[in-house]
Amino acid sequence: MRGGTKAVARAGMKRATRVRLASDAALAVVTAAFLLPLLWLLLSSIDAEADLRVRLPSSPTTENFQAVLTDEITFTPMLNSLLLCGSATLLTVTCAALAAYPLSRYRSRFSRPYLLTILFTTCLPITAIMVPVYGLFVQVNLVDTMYGTALFLATSQLPFSIWLMKNFMDGVPTVLEEAAWTDGASMIQTLTRIVLPLMGPGMTVVMIYTFIQLWGNFFVPFMLLLSPDQLPASVSIFTFFGNHGSVIYGQLAAFSILYSTPVLLLYILISRRLGGGFALGGAVKG
Repeated sequence: MRGGTKAVARAGMKRATRVRLASDAALAVVTAAFLLPLLWLLLSSIDAEADLRVRLPSSPTTENFQAVLTDEITFTPMLNSLLLCGSATLLTVTCAALAAYPLSRYRSRFSRPYLLTILFTTCLPITAIMVPVYGLFVQVNLVDTMYGTALFLATSQLPFSIWLMKNFMDGVPTVLEEAAWTDGASMIQTLTRIVLPLMGPGMTVVMIYTFIQLWGNFFVPFMLLLSPDQLPASVSIFTFFGNHGSVIYGQLAAFSILYSTPVLLLYILISRRLGGGFALGGAVKG
């Protein structure tokens, strides 16, 4: 009996080892699928003869970065991206805060259907509505305008921002607002002086997440902006793709690294907050 028990135990250990090895191998394959493109990006940016192969450059150089660090290729498109995404982010966060406050504080039979409708609109692909949006922009003369494009970008990010803002706002104790109302504060004063300052980390998460999503948006500015001097970096990256399938891989890699730097910095700032909770119960003393 003891021998049979030991044999079963050894078989179970071998099976567990095989499962663990298979899992490790699968994770290694997935990791390689993510790391190889990044490795190609880093190596190609310092290779004057870069192609689609992942290889060490024979003579590392900064020629690719020097070629793209010009007003026409990098600085003007990056400035356009900052203006476009920054203004759209501020508009989105402002509207999301105003919309999330009544949804968080007041209960009615229409609140849940409204929230579900907002959640459903986040699933709509942007390509499904661009044709009517473009026709509307033509009618109201908003095509090829930065403020019109920023307005639509803010609108496209608003549903999820409202949903996220409402969840953060639920963590602010209502007794703090009731105390402010007792002192004669209005709703707007309560929102701007009590709720929003207390949910500063939540607003930061919404703001940075919205900016990151807008920063990588290609289709909307590609459709609504026509002038080359107004194109953001997400669209101007196509200047590295020439005719007949020719691509300047080294300069493309260098520009991609520069283009990704703001998003990487913002992601580092937000990563800690995304992993933690948001609670303000300690703001109220019994």
